Amino acid sequence: MSELVFFSGTMDCGKSTLALQIEHNRSARGLQGVIFTRDDRAGEGKLSSRLGLVTEAVEITEGMDVYAYLVDHMTRGGRADYLIVDEAQFLAPGQIDQLARIVDDLGLDVFAFGITTDFRTKLFPGSQRLIELADRIETLQVEAMCWCGARATHNARTVGGEMVVEGEQVVVGDVNRPAEEVGYEVLCRRHHRRRMTSASARAGALSPDVLPMTPG
Repeated sequence: MSELVFFSGTMDCGKSTLALQIEHNRSARGLQGVIFTRDDRAGEGKLSSRLGLVTEAVEITEGMDVYAYLVDHMTRGGRADYLIVDEAQFLAPGQIDQLARIVDDLGLDVFAFGITTDFRTKLFPGSQRLIELADRIETLQVEAMCWCGARATHNARTVGGEMVVEGEQVVVGDVNRPAEEVGYEVLCRRHHRRRMTSASARAGALSPDVLPMTPG
């Protein structure tokens, strides 16, 4: 029975690596998949992992009908035994509906990978629709870690090392970017609430203690 499966987790927890592993395992058994992505850190039409692995993919653009694309691909003689969709949080809700239709009408497994919430802890529309429609939701077991050593549960956007909580929902970036650039960092809930990134924690640790002042 074909399924729509949503693999979710924070940034830096191995989602793209797992997507590439599933592609490898299935292709090794003679199956042929179609890989889709949206706004990958490596550029248009790429599915990349932070481990350095990368493969070609079909870029899902705004307004693209994924179901129609796949039907056209198969009508022209292309083969599709399954689909892998990375960065699925960036898809429009209607495109998630199209993935569900591929499962139901074409009988193909669809493996979607994405983060659930944005830097403001709000659900991405694509992720919300996947939660509503997926046959299965799998939380990745490779735990990303906050700078304090606790399990990271939230994604933070940073500029100059400082956490920001306003701005466009989608700004493509990555972890471990130079401090002056827009970047991202995974934090535990406590430090996300306090807006305390690794950079601000280091700055606080390096600040000299202020001596108490005594009158007179």
